[in-house]
Amino acid sequence: MSIAPVRLPAAERRRLLIETAIRVFSDGSYRGTTTAEIARAAGISEPILYRHFASKRELYLAALDHVWSKARAKWTEVLDGAPDVASGLAEMGRGHFSVRDCKFQLAELWVQALGEAAEDAELRKHLRKHMREVHDFVADAIKRGQAEGSLHADRDAEAEAWVFLAGGVFGMVGRRVGLLGDDEVDRIRAARLDWMRS
Repeated sequence: MSIAPVRLPAAERRRLLIETAIRVFSDGSYRGTTTAEIARAAGISEPILYRHFASKRELYLAALDHVWSKARAKWTEVLDGAPDVASGLAEMGRGHFSVRDCKFQLAELWVQALGEAAEDAELRKHLRKHMREVHDFVADAIKRGQAEGSLHADRDAEAEAWVFLAGGVFGMVGRRVGLLGDDEVDRIRAARLDWMRS
């Protein structure tokens, strides 16, 4: 007697597929990953995957949204729990280097999307929107830090938010190609935060 597979509610199945896709994309690449690989990793057939997502691009965009939602929630929690914004920004940067961490996944998926965005207008539009949302979140945090006095009031919050994003992407690329070690990333982050505080 065989046991029938467990049927998950549609929303839960969709979330499982997104989380599986994030892992598979992070281990490989957008271009190199197939929907068949993602379905296999999720323990389902490819036709079931296509019931939830019309294309690999749609699944990738959902993965980007999911990772940003997790990162935003985690960063908000860190900032809200910190004694001040400067301490919160320092905490946001520390200890989030695991491939399964949402901050790393966000940078990884962005870098992969950049390689495809030149040829894919929809992906390019989504990536611009995404990066703008992250920028605005960080710029708002910097402005709050300036208002409370934990960050230097003369720093350009909008520009510093772009530097923050650039540092995240550069740090991920540097680690992926073996250019930067964790100690170098820590020094870069500490130097940026010193600049923001002084």
